[in-house]
Amino acid sequence: MTRISPHDTPRNRTFEPEILFLLSAVALNSGNAIAKAQFDTANPAALAWLRMFGAMVVATAIAGPRKLRAKSWTRESLRAAAVFGLSTGLTSTFFYLAIDRLPLGKGVAIEFIGPITVAAVLTRSRRNAIALVCAIAGVAILSGVEIGDEPLGVLFILLAAASWAVHIVSGAKVARGHSGIDGLAMAFVFGTIFTIPFGLADADAVVSHLWLIPLGLAVGTLSSVTSYGIDQRILRKVTVRHYSVLLAMLPIVSSLFGYVVFDQTPTGWDLVGGIFIIAGIALQER
Repeated sequence: MTRISPHDTPRNRTFEPEILFLLSAVALNSGNAIAKAQFDTANPAALAWLRMFGAMVVATAIAGPRKLRAKSWTRESLRAAAVFGLSTGLTSTFFYLAIDRLPLGKGVAIEFIGPITVAAVLTRSRRNAIALVCAIAGVAILSGVEIGDEPLGVLFILLAAASWAVHIVSGAKVARGHSGIDGLAMAFVFGTIFTIPFGLADADAVVSHLWLIPLGLAVGTLSSVTSYGIDQRILRKVTVRHYSVLLAMLPIVSSLFGYVVFDQTPTGWDLVGGIFIIAGIALQER
């Protein structure tokens, strides 16, 4: 695959993508932590839809209605935004259903099967292959969940992983096709429409607790508009493969959030897994 940035060479190597991704991961997990704390109030699928709806409202307000007029979009760019929006909505929905049953950090670790698959398909050099093996080893160690303990949780997280893989590839197309918030706003419009059935899953709870609506705006702003907006900037600077390996940092950040917010203490093996993931990120070619 052709690199998007001509400056992304070994000699001019910088860690800007890594720093940006850490900011994205913090925003994403902040929103996830807020949403997870309300799983006893409303169905996780309904909360995932509120997140998508909130992201659509905020992104559309920033982009402005004129930027979303159909005449300014080609059929191909609309198709890419639709796929990105649908995959984003499904990823959030299945992920929320999964972390209702699994620890946050380990759920993200298993979900990483999606990005790992994308990176594996796009890996071309021996060094990248070694980096990928390190990342896979770290994720395998971090996962540490027996399928028999939570089969439904594992099923949901695997569905989230598959949706995430599509999200990565389609997100790169949207990043190249439309600049800034425009592509995200259109994708969130599609995602909100496609996932309405999930939003209706627990409509009574939302009506009974109207404060969930502004909460959805907050979660959508953090986990979708801010996080995915940063990701779009990253995808203009690096290859899809590089971005997929960067995603290996997510289980580490998620484990920290699980520990701080939900008292989900990481084990020694979790720390070992984190070391392998960091090694994989450091080894990869830019």
